[in-house]
Amino acid sequence: MSRQSCQSLTPTLSEGNCQALHLESTLQDLPLHRFEIEIGYSGWQLAQVFEHHPFLPGAVLVNQGNYTGMLSRQRLLEYLIRPHGLDIFLAEPLQVLYSYARCDLLLLSGTTPILVAAQQALRRSPELLAEPVIVQDDQKYYLLDIHELNIAHWQIRGIETQVRYERIQAKMIQNNKMASLGRLVDGVAHEILDPVSFIWGNLSHISSYSQELLTLLDVYEQHLPVCPTEIDRLKTDLDIDYLRQDLPKAIASVKTGAERLSKLASSLQNFCHIDEVYPKPVNLHEAIDGILLLLKSRLTSEIQVIRQYGQLPPVVCFPGQLQQVFMNILSRCLDTLLNQAVSQELSQEFRSRHASQNPAVSAKPTIQITTQVCSLAMGDRAPARWVFICIADNGPGLSTEAQQEILESFSVKKRAEKETSLAVSYQIVTAKHGGKLWVRSRGATLGDSCTKNSDNLPSNHAHPEVPTHALGTEFEILLPLA
Repeated sequence: MSRQSCQSLTPTLSEGNCQALHLESTLQDLPLHRFEIEIGYSGWQLAQVFEHHPFLPGAVLVNQGNYTGMLSRQRLLEYLIRPHGLDIFLAEPLQVLYSYARCDLLLLSGTTPILVAAQQALRRSPELLAEPVIVQDDQKYYLLDIHELNIAHWQIRGIETQVRYERIQAKMIQNNKMASLGRLVDGVAHEILDPVSFIWGNLSHISSYSQELLTLLDVYEQHLPVCPTEIDRLKTDLDIDYLRQDLPKAIASVKTGAERLSKLASSLQNFCHIDEVYPKPVNLHEAIDGILLLLKSRLTSEIQVIRQYGQLPPVVCFPGQLQQVFMNILSRCLDTLLNQAVSQELSQEFRSRHASQNPAVSAKPTIQITTQVCSLAMGDRAPARWVFICIADNGPGLSTEAQQEILESFSVKKRAEKETSLAVSYQIVTAKHGGKLWVRSRGATLGDSCTKNSDNLPSNHAHPEVPTHALGTEFEILLPLA
């Protein structure tokens, strides 16, 4: 081949998209060199190309248009500076040089993420770390300078660090907001409890005083059968007989309202204490009832709650965080059942317009809460005592996509990217309390690697009032007993 034919070998360089790199950027977004040379060309001709294009990292070798391999600028120079290298390799075809300089090449697809490509490039042996990367895209071969890959890799790492910093900063702001809101709600609950305590403390005296006044009135009527006309008129206006019957009921009603208000304020205070440092023994039934009381405004008449509580000892835990778990799960069940109730109402309305059709029997939306103590062996460990809590609904169940999202949210990586209510609950149960959390729906069990023991979990918590044909979703929690 002549010197003139060498001038037709002109490499090209794609600009890429380096100005808009992000965490999901691929090798196609980087500047890629395209230069192919037939393996029959001489080493001198390739050296001439490298001399005219100093930034070209190498050449893709082809044999009659078919990909053969790659020869980098560094490899060519290493063999030319050897003793008699100019005489041996410069005038010979590239096939001779490539037979000596052949090495393990890193060939990647153009859709390979930059972060993945950089990791694979760094795993190469030390003598190959400077070799360019071959990028295949649409049956074409390109060369990527390893320095361009490293620069892009560190840029993306910087973006990743910035995103992580902003996410942590946003999380800190959110935590501060929640802490401030918790303190505010705690203060409001405390202010509610003070007047409620006054009412509650004086109700017994009011009840006693009113009873004594009514007794005094009875004695007056016994000893003064004939009363003055003015007193008779006043008794008629006041309707003394009705007052005797209604006054105790009114006092009892005020007492019931004060008791409910006191429980609501106490539940708010307990729910706000999420940042407790030390665990303490807690009655889980009271914790669950407190959350149900907070959710009472959403518990419409269409939704029934069945409590099937067992005999539980006090459980040492972080009560505020555990109540957050119950709140997340019960809120999710309520959302599902409320949507189901609306769908049933629309279906009934539709069926009422088509009276000729047989009406379908729809199950009443139900939440069942079951608790009990069980003995269970996890893995190779000896059987231990656990507190079993099951919160189930008879809704339509979880779709396959929803199950996949829950599984991904349980992983550490996805939880760091986006925290969901179930992901936070999973972390509280497993990391903070050393427990287990499973989600069952449509025959699938979602949770950690201990699902093989799920068949040993208590299964006698079915209630005859709960429809057995409903798909539903079950949230099962295991907490260790000390």
